Amino acid sequence: MKRSAPPASRAAKVAYKDPLADVLRPGQSIELLKELHILTRDGKLNQDSRRKLKQVFHLCQFIEPLLDEVLGRQDTLTLADHGAGKSYLGFILYDLYLKDRPGAHIYGIETRDELVAKSRELATRLGFERMSFLNATVAESVQSKQLPATIDIVTALHACNTATDDAIQFALAKQARHIVLVPCCQAEVAAMLRKHKNESFGKTPLSEIWRHPIHTREFGSQLTNVLRCLQLESHGYQLTVTELVGWEHSMKNELIIATHTGNPRRNARERLQQILQELNLQELEARFLVP
Repeated sequence: MKRSAPPASRAAKVAYKDPLADVLRPGQSIELLKELHILTRDGKLNQDSRRKLKQVFHLCQFIEPLLDEVLGRQDTLTLADHGAGKSYLGFILYDLYLKDRPGAHIYGIETRDELVAKSRELATRLGFERMSFLNATVAESVQSKQLPATIDIVTALHACNTATDDAIQFALAKQARHIVLVPCCQAEVAAMLRKHKNESFGKTPLSEIWRHPIHTREFGSQLTNVLRCLQLESHGYQLTVTELVGWEHSMKNELIIATHTGNPRRNARERLQQILQELNLQELEARFLVP
């Protein structure tokens, strides 16, 4: 009796699927992702890097319509990434959306020499000619001759503590059309709440909100972003405040997108000042009540 051929193995029947296919975007530079240490040298992606890449991609999806809006109105676009660090965001935005749009230029602003030098070297090696990197503080970047007088879009991804406020001051000075913020480690307001805690107990029953240390930290963090939103609204920005990714991925997860309309919210500045006074935070007026 003639035996039939053994069935083909299950592995042979299943088409090979690239494990990166569900993560990477068409045409994305593999070399760039290796240089950013998102991919290993042999092109693999570990779980931590996969999570980081998905977060950056998710943020890029919020930024892409802003890029299109600017380039739909004019032939040029300038984007400044403040507190750029290793410039993950700037490089990926350029690679995905701007490398084939000759009017676009990205500026990375960072105060650490070694990171600026590495970013410059990487941009040169990859041929990303319309990327520039400045070693500058916020005050220096506002006055820098290496930057244009106005900037269309300002971003700050996980800029720690007051670095997000620095990015806001830069954006206001540069008359930014759009501002995209993912704040991180908001410690300044919490420190002021702790400093005046005893005095506040006698001033307002609201001080119970931050009486316990853990509440001081969490309330201070939320309050910081509320003050930032009021500040931006007082300068004529319309805001969207949402979460960047699921809270299971990151606790520093608030995303603030501001678009300039030229119509300040009528009572935003007054509300901001009242909150600072009510919560005994007048020392912060110089930061948040910028003319």
